[in-house]
Amino acid sequence: MVKGLMSVLLVLVAVSSSFGKPEKNSSAKKEKKLPETLSRGWGDELTWTQTYEEALFRARSSNKPLMVIHHLDACPHSQAMKQIFANNKEIQKMAGEDFILLNLVFETSDKHLAPDGQYVPRFIFVDPSLTVRADITGRYGNRLYAYEPADLDLLISNMKKAKKLLKTEL
Repeated sequence: MVKGLMSVLLVLVAVSSSFGKPEKNSSAKKEKKLPETLSRGWGDELTWTQTYEEALFRARSSNKPLMVIHHLDACPHSQAMKQIFANNKEIQKMAGEDFILLNLVFETSDKHLAPDGQYVPRFIFVDPSLTVRADITGRYGNRLYAYEPADLDLLISNMKKAKKLLKTEL
């Protein structure tokens, strides 16, 4: 009888002690994660399109060039470029006023958006006639559409080039 009571007492103690344990990492679980926007950190004040097809339609109907940014969330080069892009007032102003914007973390089925391979970060310009601008490239011979934070002035120059050519070609 004493063994039976001891067993019941032991079970009750074990069960009651498990109710009183605090959860591990409870502060991490309580943090509210903001919903991800279409900007993905590239400029929350800018208007971003959701799909490549929508971006092409908006580029054609608004007569503005499309800037497609291919990137990955886990890529340190993409993250560095994102910070520079999002914090540069001139780029943000020009992007918001003169471009249709799309950033992609997945490749599209359009092979024209990866003319020299699938690397990130990659910036491709598409004019309103829906032609990929192969003449607007970065400074790297093996990754024509790649930009790094040190290439910020070249990116700004190429954005201006995409705007000017738009007006002279159409």
